[in-house]
Amino acid sequence: MTFIFVKLRRPPTGNIALLLRTRDCFPTLAPRSRWPRGQWHESARLPGRPDLHRGSSVGAVVDVAPELDEVRAAEVIGSFCLATDLAIGLPFEHGLQSTLVAMRLAERMGVDPAAAKQTYYGCLLVWAGCTTDAEISSELFADGALLKYFNPVIFGSPAETVAGIMKALADPDSPPLVGAVQGAARLPGAVRGHQRHIVAMCEVAEMLCERLGMRRDVRDLVRGFTARWDGKGTPRDLGGEQLPVALRILHVATDATFQCLLGGTDHVLRLMRDRSGKAFDPDVVTVLAEGIADIFAFDDSGSVWAEMLAREPGETLMLRGAEVDRALAAMGDFADLVSSYFIGHSAAVAQLAGAAAARLNLAPRDVVSVRRAALVHDLGRVAVATSVWNKPTALTADEWEHVRLHAYHTERVLSRSAALTKLGSIAGTHHERLDGSGYHRGVTAPSLAMPARLLAVADAYRTMIEPRPHRAARSPEGAARVLAEAASAGRIDPDAVAAVLEAAGAAVPRMARPAGLTDREAQVISLVAKGLQTKQVGHRLGISAKTADRHLQNAYAKIGVSTRAAAALFAMQYGLTSWGELPIPDMGQRS
Repeated sequence: MTFIFVKLRRPPTGNIALLLRTRDCFPTLAPRSRWPRGQWHESARLPGRPDLHRGSSVGAVVDVAPELDEVRAAEVIGSFCLATDLAIGLPFEHGLQSTLVAMRLAERMGVDPAAAKQTYYGCLLVWAGCTTDAEISSELFADGALLKYFNPVIFGSPAETVAGIMKALADPDSPPLVGAVQGAARLPGAVRGHQRHIVAMCEVAEMLCERLGMRRDVRDLVRGFTARWDGKGTPRDLGGEQLPVALRILHVATDATFQCLLGGTDHVLRLMRDRSGKAFDPDVVTVLAEGIADIFAFDDSGSVWAEMLAREPGETLMLRGAEVDRALAAMGDFADLVSSYFIGHSAAVAQLAGAAAARLNLAPRDVVSVRRAALVHDLGRVAVATSVWNKPTALTADEWEHVRLHAYHTERVLSRSAALTKLGSIAGTHHERLDGSGYHRGVTAPSLAMPARLLAVADAYRTMIEPRPHRAARSPEGAARVLAEAASAGRIDPDAVAAVLEAAGAAVPRMARPAGLTDREAQVISLVAKGLQTKQVGHRLGISAKTADRHLQNAYAKIGVSTRAAAALFAMQYGLTSWGELPIPDMGQRS
């Protein structure tokens, strides 16, 4: 069961508070003949909701116009770390736990403040480049094969590493002997591309870290992650005391936390001792072995987010103004790297949504919120396999279910941060529709404020004019026609459509309002629904009270009602109430 409480406020801010209580009802959907993969479309309503992660604030009461002039860097980077968990296929908050293991090691070793800070941010960002070459990896390896076979031996001996790659290269359903032959045959090509992949991954990680506000020492740490204590990593012959102490701690912490997933602390101790003096600094391994019970003491029933923030060493690092935009843009680009079909999508949607919001005369902070939410709206894409995004044919029911969940994952990743959860409440609605036919919640018009409506339309327009594996790009005119038809059917907001198309430089088609209302009649109904008297409606719209009353009577006749209460219910049902929250721009008559 879902309860929705809507709190409306007078213009210009137009804030709406939503309280969504969700349950674990999530039915399996029937397969569709054509997968829309991010393309604008209208699907069957999804009445169920994904079960919320413990400690999540997804679905909490939020203000749709968050203030983000100053954000704690650890909150942004911690959210980014959650996204890398999803991209790799690790449990949610695994990267945060790995960071806490690293900080507990650093504390026991008594490292200096600079090294502690380097360790903290480096561990949160160590997988920043994990979406690099995702398409190439998806062609070589089955979904989940690298995590199952290669990740456990990243820090193993050369023979173990090669064996892991061979197993990952084999077809998952092949018999052992056949799989071994397949792996051996495919190994030379994989090895040739491995070095290029490592270089690309490190370069991307370094660039993203810079945009996330990290200092040079942290960027160098992330770029040097593939080095080893014995000098047999990349770059070659760099090892031992030449490696920063933060990197040596990071190596042990990341591998130990992953191995703990596979076999518990006894397994960790066996492996760490075997790799001591090879991949790992023996001194760090000794510290881990001496305090492993306390170092791996986690409450599995709760989130470690608060402890992660509390462990930030030294002065709190803040991101301000343009730094926030750069960091959010970096997160969007990270998500777009999962497929060449998505490159530049998030930035383009952000530019379009922000321009459209300005055309609608939204409050300045709402314009910023729409643009920033658009930068990260597809962050949840990384939770879906690249092979699914790049599939040129129809999806299975299971694949389609994963696709529908990407909007939920976006909101989930941003929900841990007190600052970003408000942004996530907008970003997570980019596939919702006014009639409840969208996803992931299937909410209806009263729950969708104008920022959410604008983002949905901007994403739909940009997606349609971009090519996808299963279809060619639409023309701007064709995309405009599809949006106009959806607006006329009551699925998306016509005013958002007009603003987005005008911002994109596209012609605005004629759009029918519900019940054949004209634009002016829809404006009058929306204001009357908010409690304004006819004279006040006329003043707001710059027309006489008599003209306003004529529009109102015409609207009543078309709707088939005779009372303000019934008109208000109609306005909420068909998504007309947003006009009552906003200054009325002159959009011209379109119907």
